[in-house]
Amino acid sequence: MASTLVRPSGGRWIGGVCAGLARRFGMSPNTVRLIFVISCLLPGPQFIAYIVLWVVMPSER
Repeated sequence: MASTLVRPSGGRWIGGVCAGLARRFGMSPNTVRLIFVISCLLPGPQFIAYIVLWVVMPSER
C-alpha cells in the first residue's frame, strides 16, 4: 500500500518533491528525478509545478 503524499525528511536532494512522489507511487526516487529532468526538455510549466508541489506538500515529521 502506498503512503500519503509528503516530502520525506531523509533522501531529499532539493525540496523532496521527487522523493515524496516516488514513495507515494512505489517508484525509485532516482527514476522520478530522471523523468522530471527529461520532462524539462519539453515545453511546459515543470518548474512551476515543482515549486507549487514543494509549497503544497507537507514535510514529513
